[in-house]
Amino acid sequence: MVPFPDVSTLLGMTGHPPGPLWTGRASNPLQWLLAVAGAACVALGVELALDNAWTSGFVPLLMAVTGCLAAGLLVLYGTVAFVHVTVTIDTEALSVRCGHVGFPRRRIELTDVASVEYLSRITPQHWGGWGYRWRPEKGTAVIVRRGEGLELRLGDGTLFTVTVDDAENAVRVIRTHLRTLAR
Repeated sequence: MVPFPDVSTLLGMTGHPPGPLWTGRASNPLQWLLAVAGAACVALGVELALDNAWTSGFVPLLMAVTGCLAAGLLVLYGTVAFVHVTVTIDTEALSVRCGHVGFPRRRIELTDVASVEYLSRITPQHWGGWGYRWRPEKGTAVIVRRGEGLELRLGDGTLFTVTVDDAENAVRVIRTHLRTLAR
């Protein structure tokens, strides 16, 4: 067990204690249905590979098995990777981690952020679907569901958008930190 620091140590702190200033998540449980469909494709590919009653020859069997396994694994990874997103803001950066593995991930230094905006309604249709998205006129985004999120304008003019619950508080934390950096 780690001992808790005494009160005099806590009162003597001049900066923020170690750890995140803000952490938020967003999830989309409906994507589990797509994950089940991907798992079904993988199961079909395995069943085709193990079933000896294939009468059309080896090449069509190989193509069917490969197609089912590839499609199933792509759908399975694509949905499980974007079932949820975790956004963490600490004193140095905003970090975005997707899915259970935490990949793909993005880290944006707060010194690179020019401004931040709260967006009350972000939809996958604005970005071309769920996932890690890029659009020339809009920048980059991590979209796991429709709803609130935040948009960072970086110093080079590019935009980064992410859907996350409690985005208003995240925007407040980033703006407070940007004011501190400006001093």
